[in-house]
Amino acid sequence: MAKAAWNETRRVVATGNPEVDKKIGGGIPEGSLSLIEGQSDSGKSVLLQQLVWGALVENFRIAYYTTENTTRSLLRQMESLGMNIMDHFLLGKLNVYPVPSALTPEESMTFFSRLLSHISRQTSYDIIAMDSLTSFVSHVPERDTLTFFTAIKNICDENKTMLITLHAYAFDESMFIRIRSICDAHLRLRIEEVGDQLVKVLEVAKVRGAEKSTGNIVSFEVEPGLGMRIVPITKAKA
Repeated sequence: MAKAAWNETRRVVATGNPEVDKKIGGGIPEGSLSLIEGQSDSGKSVLLQQLVWGALVENFRIAYYTTENTTRSLLRQMESLGMNIMDHFLLGKLNVYPVPSALTPEESMTFFSRLLSHISRQTSYDIIAMDSLTSFVSHVPERDTLTFFTAIKNICDENKTMLITLHAYAFDESMFIRIRSICDAHLRLRIEEVGDQLVKVLEVAKVRGAEKSTGNIVSFEVEPGLGMRIVPITKAKA
């Protein structure tokens, strides 16, 4: 009975951009472990930031771990894309944790464990965002990575939502298949050459429990002041 009631009241994590949200099935259900995977500069961080922005607008509380930014640069970057999160940050709805990315294998093992411990203590936050996990998993045995993902999946079962970015080169395909199977949502990004321009492409591989159909493949641009903007296929091919 308790589980059914939880499902009835479950919220979704969406970007706040109607066009993008339509492509991801209306949003990612609360309590999901979500993997945002893709090559460098394919838009992983921007997609994560859009989801964080949309979640903040809907009064989710977020702990944001980043190897890509300092707190100041993250706030500035999101503002430059039309997502001013300063008020949310000052009100404590968003907490940013910059984490080191240049680690030795030994340091990675220690930090990987500390990261999991720190995440497990974030009881006052609804969403845990991690951009990105690549620098850690590149230096630890695959079994430790699988243990990490299993542990955070258990945290998601307590109605926490996890949003994690990973570079496409982090694992070989067999390992990625195992990681994807653990995750509830899988969003894959890539860059394609269409005519004389490079286009970012988002493939919605799966979103378990999505309100609407998924499986969409869409192209988009990142525009200053606007963030993600869907590019019609006809325009991309022009």
